[in-house]
Amino acid sequence: MPRSSPIPTAARWLVGLLIALLGALALSGTAAAATAPTGPPPAPTGHTAVPAQQQDGIDVSGTLRDQNGQPLPNVRITAERDGAPVGEARSGANGRWTLSVPGPGSYLFRLDAASLPPGTQVLQGETTREVTAGSLNTVVFRFGEEVSGAATGGFETFLRLLVDGIRFGLVIGISAVGLSLIFGTTGLTNFAHGEMVTIGAVIAWFINVGGGVQLIPATIIAMLIGALLGAANELGIWRRLRRRGAGLIAQLVVSIGLSIALRYLVLIIFGGRSESFADYTGQTVRNYGPVALTDKDLSAIVIAIVVLVAVALLLQKTRIGKAMRAVSDNRDLAASSGIDVDRVVLFVWMLGGALATLGGVLFALSELSSTVQYEMGFRLLLLMFAGVILGGLGTAYGALLGCLIVGILVQLSTLVLPLDLKYLGGLAVLIVILVFRPQGLLGSRARIG
Repeated sequence: MPRSSPIPTAARWLVGLLIALLGALALSGTAAAATAPTGPPPAPTGHTAVPAQQQDGIDVSGTLRDQNGQPLPNVRITAERDGAPVGEARSGANGRWTLSVPGPGSYLFRLDAASLPPGTQVLQGETTREVTAGSLNTVVFRFGEEVSGAATGGFETFLRLLVDGIRFGLVIGISAVGLSLIFGTTGLTNFAHGEMVTIGAVIAWFINVGGGVQLIPATIIAMLIGALLGAANELGIWRRLRRRGAGLIAQLVVSIGLSIALRYLVLIIFGGRSESFADYTGQTVRNYGPVALTDKDLSAIVIAIVVLVAVALLLQKTRIGKAMRAVSDNRDLAASSGIDVDRVVLFVWMLGGALATLGGVLFALSELSSTVQYEMGFRLLLLMFAGVILGGLGTAYGALLGCLIVGILVQLSTLVLPLDLKYLGGLAVLIVILVFRPQGLLGSRARIG
């Protein structure tokens, strides 16, 4: 007889954790706005007197880090409304600052350049922000030099776009590998995978900006939470549907509905505005021969390569990786061979959730100017599907190859297409290739039909 499994208990715990996490995110903005500073107000510094902060004011906060990611302590920030000062604060040792404004409305937040450490380059020292009650109001100042592209020749332009395409393709691949593995092990075409990308980036943003945690550890924490969300998806929804005999078409419809629900849940919690990370917002372009890259773009390439190589080694060298490949090739045969298929599928969902989170953060950093948007995953979803289908459904290596091709063609298409239409290049080539090879570049004909 098959061994009894503690999965139902784990399912209840993980579903409860998911509900608690979404509730915490929904209440975080209210908590941030309702919490008044506990320390005494900063001492006068010889500047214009600032009115006393009201007890029922709204907190506005941020974190100051220079172009190298180092915190900037004891920097003076002021808030003005209609030309009159209404609040003032100084950053702490970790660069974190909080001040209170009288109420909702539009405010001008200004950074006192004289209080900055010597050698700090300010890219954006003042910004206007619409402050609202009951939400997490964050202000981001940008440091570093203005990023500008120099005039280049035709070959240099082609080479620069080629490198940008490789970077973009690697970012798409990080997000799409989980989508391909889920399809390979379960047969599910998961339209909600784009929202996993968005949720992962939003969680990293809350930890980074709201919690004052540097972006790298914030991303690692968010990846762990993303893995738990992936497990909650599998245990709370998809496993139950499979056990009740739901067909793949019914599961596809459920994934579309789940995608829409999650997208608007993120809109309610996070808001419709683009929000910047506290780190790596303004960086200097460095020349590597004919190619110019910022540090965050180069880091995105290196991180994506390292992670994808680690996933490849996982699939080839570990027991769980071999079990994943066996389930993907023949689920029934794998089960009859003694492989715990449910446990393998659970691991795939956790891996997919973690990779989607990392892909969301890298996409925000490298393609969205270090900003997070509530529909970013939906925008990336079509390109993920294009890469997965082009490489071959259900194959992790095919997904990577297809995403690299799509990323390169998307960037190179800007040579002949307007920037707003650059995604058409990758999709057009997808159609052409599938006309001649419907199973994709690395897919098997046995998978089609």
